[in-house]
Amino acid sequence: MQKDKIFAVIDTNVLVSAYYTLQRLSNPNIILNDIFNKNITPINNHEIIEEYKEDLSRSKFNFPHQLIEELIDVVLTVGIKINKKEFSAENFPDPKDIVFYEVKMSKEDSYLVTGNIKHFPQDPMIVTPAEMV
Repeated sequence: MQKDKIFAVIDTNVLVSAYYTLQRLSNPNIILNDIFNKNITPINNHEIIEEYKEDLSRSKFNFPHQLIEELIDVVLTVGIKINKKEFSAENFPDPKDIVFYEVKMSKEDSYLVTGNIKHFPQDPMIVTPAEMV
């Protein structure tokens, strides 16, 4: 029996949490492993990739450069690059979040996984890492 493909836009905070925690069984780590194991197909565009690179490279995190490059490579290799639908940013507390919503709304039946669920409109397909797992 073939598993249905899971498509998801992964908010940067989920990736930061996955790399920041040492707990291997955390929900963000499970999601990251599911991306690497091709159980989740990440959806992205150039803005999301640039935010991943910028945020994960912040000196306060001190993540190894090789780890960041490996993640970006996997997201680009197994993921889907998509053109986004434009939405008004007026209802978003953080304007940087809108791109994640726009990309999610551009792919039918896709999830948006975020640790900041309150930053997005209510939608059963916008979930926390725990809900995704």
